[in-house]
Amino acid sequence: MKTLDAIIAGLAGTAAMTAFLYLLSYITHRVMKVVKTLGTMLLFRTQPDGGLSDATSTKVVGTIAHYAMGVFFAIIYLALWDSGVGMITASWSILLGFAHGIAAMLIWYSFFLVHPKPPIIMLKTYLLTIIFAHIVFGFVTTYTFYLLSQPDYSFWQ
Repeated sequence: MKTLDAIIAGLAGTAAMTAFLYLLSYITHRVMKVVKTLGTMLLFRTQPDGGLSDATSTKVVGTIAHYAMGVFFAIIYLALWDSGVGMITASWSILLGFAHGIAAMLIWYSFFLVHPKPPIIMLKTYLLTIIFAHIVFGFVTTYTFYLLSQPDYSFWQ
């Protein structure tokens, strides 16, 4: 049952993080569309001008990969909690999200370094934004897991 809760929480956290990034992309007019970026890079579909692919299959692959990673990390959160690392609380959600964001930033940076033709984006801004997006992920994932598991303490610690 805990694994199913973690899967649901991971999906919720990924949806919140994706919405956060798309909202920022809309507000700032900068490329922060993680699903399109991921799909473009995984399928090697960077446009000749360095832009992202708009193909439906690119978005599908990016979405599947992104949500799969969200579920994977939610299961890692569960494993940490079950092993006694942290609690399912607001403060721990921010800490886990921040740590997860640093790891994600390093993974994305490495992906851009090794990719034969990465899209042209403002990488520094994108990577810093990824950290904040993962704090959103950590908070929503943890809060969703808290609501599903109903522990006998307050989330707001």
